[in-house]
Amino acid sequence: MNFNMKEAIEILERTPQTLEYFLSGLSCGWLICNEGEGTWNISEVIEHLIEGEKSNWIPRLEFIVKQGETNPFPPFDRFSHLDKKSEGSINQRLLEFKAIRKQNITKVENLVDSKLHLEYTGLHPVFGAVKLRELLSTWVVHDLTHIAQIIRVMAERYRTDVGPWNEYLGIFKK
Repeated sequence: MNFNMKEAIEILERTPQTLEYFLSGLSCGWLICNEGEGTWNISEVIEHLIEGEKSNWIPRLEFIVKQGETNPFPPFDRFSHLDKKSEGSINQRLLEFKAIRKQNITKVENLVDSKLHLEYTGLHPVFGAVKLRELLSTWVVHDLTHIAQIIRVMAERYRTDVGPWNEYLGIFKK
C-alpha cells in the first residue's frame, strides 16, 4: 500500500496551479478541441473537475466519516456538467476550481486527523464497501487522469499536422 496523506495532498494542491499555468490565456481552439464524438473538450474537463469538487469528493468523505456503511452515499453523475451552460472565461473557471479545491483540502485535513480515519468504510452505490483511503487515492488519480486527458486532447488537435513524425510521438499510441 502506497497511500500517504501528505503525498496525496501534494498532488491535490498542485492540480489547480498546474491547470491554471498550462491553460490560462490559451486560444479558444485549444479549449474546444476534443478526441472525437462523445469525448470532452478541455473546458468540459474543467467543468467536470469543478462539479466533482462540489458534489463528489467532500460529500462522500463526509458521508463516510459520519454515516459509515449505514446507507450508500448518493451517486455522483459524472456527466452532469454537460447539462449546464458554463458562463465565464476559462481563467474564471480555473480560479473557481482553485478556490473550491483550497477549501476542500482544508476540509480533508480537518476531517481526516489520524490513520484510523483512513480505514473508515462507506457504502458506494455500485462498488459496495469502500475505504476512506481508497476514496482519497481515487481523487488523486482522478486529477492525474484528467491532466493526462487534457494533454492528450491537445496533442490530438495536431495529430495530422505532425505528418510522418506521428509514429514517433508516444502520445498518439493507443
